[in-house]
Amino acid sequence: MKLATITHAGRTKAALVDLDARSVWPLEDMLGRPVPDLTSILTLLDEIGPLLKPTGVGIPLSAVKVEAPIPRPPRNVMCVGKNYHEHAKEFTRSGFDSSASSAADAIPTAPIIFTKAPECVIAAGVDIRYPAGLSDSLDYEAELGVIIGRGGRSISKAEAYGHVCGYTIINDVTARDLQSRHKQWFLGKSLDTFCPMGPWLVTADEVDPENLTVKCWVNDELRQNANTRDLIFDIPTLIETISAGITLRPGDVIATGTPAGVGIGFTPPKFLQRGDRVTIEIEGLGRLSNTVA
Repeated sequence: MKLATITHAGRTKAALVDLDARSVWPLEDMLGRPVPDLTSILTLLDEIGPLLKPTGVGIPLSAVKVEAPIPRPPRNVMCVGKNYHEHAKEFTRSGFDSSASSAADAIPTAPIIFTKAPECVIAAGVDIRYPAGLSDSLDYEAELGVIIGRGGRSISKAEAYGHVCGYTIINDVTARDLQSRHKQWFLGKSLDTFCPMGPWLVTADEVDPENLTVKCWVNDELRQNANTRDLIFDIPTLIETISAGITLRPGDVIATGTPAGVGIGFTPPKFLQRGDRVTIEIEGLGRLSNTVA
């Protein structure tokens, strides 16, 4: 299933999406109770799944505003740095990497986890705000996002996928100069509008997360083209690592890392400029497109 958070007739609600019919059906109409967001029903997807059957013609997709699937995650978006081999190498070569001193230690031996403020999440189609006077080194990062449906602590790799309810697309927008200047990643990753997410949550039963093609275009130039099978640390390893001492909760979002081809990987770097359009496509998950304004 494809599930979305939509705004329609002045109200925000969770909805079922049918791209073939170009229509959506609010979950409240199928469940007989208000469902204002997806977070409130993530733990119930297995139970309520059979009840989510569209009836009637639905609401035209063109008549609603599609929000980010988790518009305001319950806490910071958890992210993974340097999780594709070739990106880890290009990042270290770029001179912006404070986590490695040379090519010899470019590949991490344990997952590098950082976070983005939840307030920086925006939907597909919403502008990425250029932070004039603060940064002039904006970069894009196409990533597979994992959405936790069943919480837990000390989750083993063998049990990890049982805690995932679905997947989405994330653009981990980054101010590289801030990332370099502060020797850590939070500030450069968390500026307002720096986490485009969406357009939908695709339920785990429809996705093979270990074999997904990830592509990113800036305007019409293909910059990133890789597959999730190239992850250094797979999704079960990430969930096991994070949950070892942090209890995961329904609605938590994990951005799994970006492949090679980001702006700082070019000589000279290809930073985002005002008017640039960044489009990310992950097979089965749709397209996430945002313009820098």
